[in-house]
Amino acid sequence: MTFLVRSQRAAELNTSGLRIRSRYGDVSFPHPRIILTENLRETVDLVLLSCKAYDLEDAIASFAPAVGPDTVILPLLNGMRHLDILDERFGPQRVLGGQCLIAVSLNEERVIVHLNDTHEMSFGERDGTLSDRVKEIASSLGAARFDVRSSTEIILEMWAKWVFLASLAASTCLMRATIGDIAAATIDTDLVLGLLEECGSIAAAEDYQVPQERAKRARDMLTAPGSALTASMLRDIERNAPIEAEHIIGDLLRRGHKGCPSQSKLSLLGIAYTHLKAYEARRARILSSASTG
Repeated sequence: MTFLVRSQRAAELNTSGLRIRSRYGDVSFPHPRIILTENLRETVDLVLLSCKAYDLEDAIASFAPAVGPDTVILPLLNGMRHLDILDERFGPQRVLGGQCLIAVSLNEERVIVHLNDTHEMSFGERDGTLSDRVKEIASSLGAARFDVRSSTEIILEMWAKWVFLASLAASTCLMRATIGDIAAATIDTDLVLGLLEECGSIAAAEDYQVPQERAKRARDMLTAPGSALTASMLRDIERNAPIEAEHIIGDLLRRGHKGCPSQSKLSLLGIAYTHLKAYEARRARILSSASTG
């Protein structure tokens, strides 16, 4: 595997290597294979795309020279909007569906830290077929130390994750607290479960009803007493970083309004979206003042 990185990250990896800290075992690659966009000379078989949504356009420009007639693109971004963008740029025949459920962070030492015990990934053809290329990718990833599988219902799985993640991000960002803290501060679960119900209803209106077992798992995780679970979006807010408000919350909200024009803009999801956009506006104003001052 070769990592396509920016120059700053390349310098870090050349100096300290790629280090991962996890309860399932730490990993260290002193000299990982890395490459910069300007050094791409050949096409590749597989592009595993795991950038943040706000970096998608830059990422596309970076890896586009490596996309050939037989290249497969496997995106692991949250939500759905990236599929339209990738389809338009490269054609839907090159783009698989995929989702990854894991909580990680890059600490001050630039070590990737696995934050909990969840580490699962699934992918597949968006039309539900089990193609030879999907089988080959699954075989290649099979030796990795995480739960990976091919799926014939990958779009449904992506929707199920989106519903869960949007509910998690909206609630923990709105309250600026962990799931456990929210549970301890309230006498009921109306906020979190209300968000989950709203997000689930949008998925159902798009003909993707979250399976009962996935819905129960989401409810249990989002109401667990003492849980330290937060969305990565909250961790980004806490370090004054860019966030995926449009891709995860805004796009879902717009789909809800399109499917049900009478839906109140003062819904729980709408309130959370306004909160996130206010954060983005304040951050942009402060950065602008700093650059001109």
